[in-house]
Amino acid sequence: MRQAKITRTTKETDITVQVMLDEKGTSNIHTGIGFFDHMLTALSLHSGISMDIQVKGDLYVDGHHTVEDTGIVLGKALSEALGDKSGIIRYGSAYIPMDEALAFCSLDISNRPFLVFQGTFKNAMIGEYDACLTEEFFRAFAFQAGITLHVHMMYGANDHHKCEAAFKAVAHALRTAVTPLKAGESRSTKGVL
Repeated sequence: MRQAKITRTTKETDITVQVMLDEKGTSNIHTGIGFFDHMLTALSLHSGISMDIQVKGDLYVDGHHTVEDTGIVLGKALSEALGDKSGIIRYGSAYIPMDEALAFCSLDISNRPFLVFQGTFKNAMIGEYDACLTEEFFRAFAFQAGITLHVHMMYGANDHHKCEAAFKAVAHALRTAVTPLKAGESRSTKGVL
């Protein structure tokens, strides 16, 4: 079974993440930031990747360390669960509408980490979540997971809708990309990723 559990403790955060790629997208997520929990729950459900994410962060400072470090640990867990990344479709893309908002994601689980993030928020905060940390989360996640990740919040008026559409677009692209092929098969002209 493709799964991994990673614990990372620093002076700023204490995080444990477990992912199970072949489950049904069940989640148990507690980061201390309600809206971030909501986004991670959507990521789990729509990707089909079961996630247990437990975070204790220095929220008395702000949400930055909590959000970024969660991306780091989740990315490491996904990378470990995928092993050498052979035997998966590798690529995924998705458009997700949410009311007036539309987001697009295209990704490649390639061992060549990169992030292109396009989109802006009208407000600094969505609940207790710093909207600007959306890009920080995706950067940390992509670089630790070895993913080339393009996220485009194309348009929208409501920041909640825009952010949620982006997380769900990433989730649906991931769902396709981690789908198994025949054991040992690699989608690379090099033969390995």
